[in-house]
Amino acid sequence: MPQELRAVDWTGNSLALIDQTVLPHRTETRRIRDVDDLVDAIRRLVVRGAPAIGAAGAYGVALAMLQGQREGWSREEVLAAVARIRAARPTAVNLMVCVDRVLTRFDDGLDAVLAEAAEVQREDVAANRAMGAFGADWLLKRVGADRPLRVLTHCNTGALATAGWGTALGVIRELHARGRLEVVYADETRPLLQGSRLTAWELVQEGIPHFVQADGAAPGTILRGSVDAAIVGADRIAANGDTANKVGTVGVALACADVGVPFLVAAPTTTVDLSTATGADIHIELRGEDEVLEWAGVRTAPAGSRGHNPAFDVTPGRLVTGLVTERGVLEVSAGELPGDQLK
Repeated sequence: MPQELRAVDWTGNSLALIDQTVLPHRTETRRIRDVDDLVDAIRRLVVRGAPAIGAAGAYGVALAMLQGQREGWSREEVLAAVARIRAARPTAVNLMVCVDRVLTRFDDGLDAVLAEAAEVQREDVAANRAMGAFGADWLLKRVGADRPLRVLTHCNTGALATAGWGTALGVIRELHARGRLEVVYADETRPLLQGSRLTAWELVQEGIPHFVQADGAAPGTILRGSVDAAIVGADRIAANGDTANKVGTVGVALACADVGVPFLVAAPTTTVDLSTATGADIHIELRGEDEVLEWAGVRTAPAGSRGHNPAFDVTPGRLVTGLVTERGVLEVSAGELPGDQLK
């Protein structure tokens, strides 16, 4: 996979998003020119992954300004449109952080906003590169194996989910580049299959050996001794280390804890929310029931059934062996907290 792959890119007057709803069978780019389309793209997961959503939101401020110029909006109307972008997905804190950061340049004009959004994107790529190296170093030391590692991952945390390179998948790519990766077990990640559609697609592009497995198989794979470490991303990390990530993550963490396998969370510091004390305070997005009651538009559950479809779950910090950011690795289960890196 070319290292320049960008899920989010600014074209000069629009936002170019790789449409992740049609991968792996088609590779299409959507051109976003107005706020309604961007909010829809975020909600429908055309663009997804906390860092990628953050980058899209950063450029979304410029998008709202341009639309306001075209349509004669007042300052208040532009800011209201930006607020809609900021609220498009409530769990991923990067969206709010990046929008708020770029808004500090709002009064300086469009060029200043675009420069700040580009800096958000550049910093995320640099952070991902750094955490890939930190995470690989830590894992190799922690596992202590004199052979390539067998790694499990959940959801998609690669270039598609970020401004470039990837978080958890960035650690995996770094291990592969060093010749220290044997195989990846990629959870399919129901109900929208971000693992089998997106992670597997990225692994194929990289030539990384892997298996796609059902989410329910993951704990058994770990308990049977087939995995040396699990590496996942995050959508919001509370001050105590509790971590919200794609639903199905907490089962992986519990299995790792049971057998003493490292459970590593990889996320930039923009995903840490020190204003959220614990995971109990994290708002969990409930998505539409049809995502679990239907398959490809065909009803698979009885007509009388309801669907429970949380997009995320929360892994307690006591189960997080390590949290790798662009600043290094914190051993959260041993008492090191995210705020220790942000002081």
